[in-house]
Amino acid sequence: MALVPVAEALERLLDGAAALQGERVALLDAADRVLAEPVVALRTQPPFNASAMDGYAVRAADIASLPAKLSVVGMAPAGSGFAGTVQQGQAVRIFTGAPLPEGADTIVIQENVRDLGRGVVEVTEPTVQGRNIRRLGLDFAKGDVLLHKGRLLDPAALSLAASANHPEVGVVKRPLVAIIATGDELLPPGSELGPDQIISSNAYGVAAAAQSVGARVLDLGIAPDRREAIAALVEKAVKAGANVIVTLGGASVGDHDFVHDVLTGQGMTLDFWKIAMRPGKPLMFGRLGDIRCIGLPGNPVASLVCTQLFLKPLLARLGGRAFQQDMREARLGAAMPANDLRQDYVRAVVTDDAGTLVATPFSIQDSSMLKMLADANGLIVRAPFTPAAAAGAACDVLMLR
Repeated sequence: MALVPVAEALERLLDGAAALQGERVALLDAADRVLAEPVVALRTQPPFNASAMDGYAVRAADIASLPAKLSVVGMAPAGSGFAGTVQQGQAVRIFTGAPLPEGADTIVIQENVRDLGRGVVEVTEPTVQGRNIRRLGLDFAKGDVLLHKGRLLDPAALSLAASANHPEVGVVKRPLVAIIATGDELLPPGSELGPDQIISSNAYGVAAAAQSVGARVLDLGIAPDRREAIAALVEKAVKAGANVIVTLGGASVGDHDFVHDVLTGQGMTLDFWKIAMRPGKPLMFGRLGDIRCIGLPGNPVASLVCTQLFLKPLLARLGGRAFQQDMREARLGAAMPANDLRQDYVRAVVTDDAGTLVATPFSIQDSSMLKMLADANGLIVRAPFTPAAAAGAACDVLMLR
């Protein structure tokens, strides 16, 4: 099977992927979810003309000449409006959010009023008619579309939905990704290792990446290199309703790499296996009914680079989210040799030099070295057959953070 170019692999992997169906959730559970339907105002806000300040509700005609003495005939706190009508020469003590009393047309802030005692106040500073009043429907009116389908529900959007009297909203279901690590050599963190064993680390980075684009994660643990063990975990993923199954390792061509055989044996239709990139050549993708299956390489760096390039865009698409890689133009901080037929993703440290980004590649690019990936904040992207380049040459960088 020929190596598939990166762009083609991504196109094939995303082909037919669309936002999952919607579900209704309470507002307190809707943070960082994506709307599956518009949010329409069920009420008008403000529902009445309201005071925008603490002060006194007056008739503008009564304060045309200053100072002006007025009789205080009542009080209007928020949630309990004044029931009467403001007549000539009268004022009502009012607080922010309270309804504007009948007859009043202006709010004078309390700082511009002196209390003379015995229910009399004196207005000392001019106030324009209509000042300090929030008019009926200033924010929105009943029936207005406040939030559109596809909107990510951030704190402001959630408060707006609540203000419009929605106790719950319709959101896109979060995709469920099942993660299966494979390998006799793997043990979970905290284990006492034998001489031939290593810690299983890939699942934690892959899970975090999936969650960062809104997915739910089902960690099915570690399957030893036995067909029946891998098949049992795949069955668990299917029964759990996984939208995506991710396997870690076991998809290469070794004598103990059984993932491909197990998945095809259970009905997966293979789309591609091996792509023209470094690191990450052994990437596998296929479909098991409606479930997308991604076989990530076992090498930690290759696994996480492929997660960034392929898994995150897929999960974002299924979750109804916009996703775009953060690509930047930069200058090389060191010379680089010519590239071969594979697209390179070179770990680098990207710095800002007086407004110009400089990407300095690490001298070693072994795909097992996690610390280097953790230290990198970008990947220099080099197309197939890119010629050698000197320090200072232009390059493309995929920012990781």
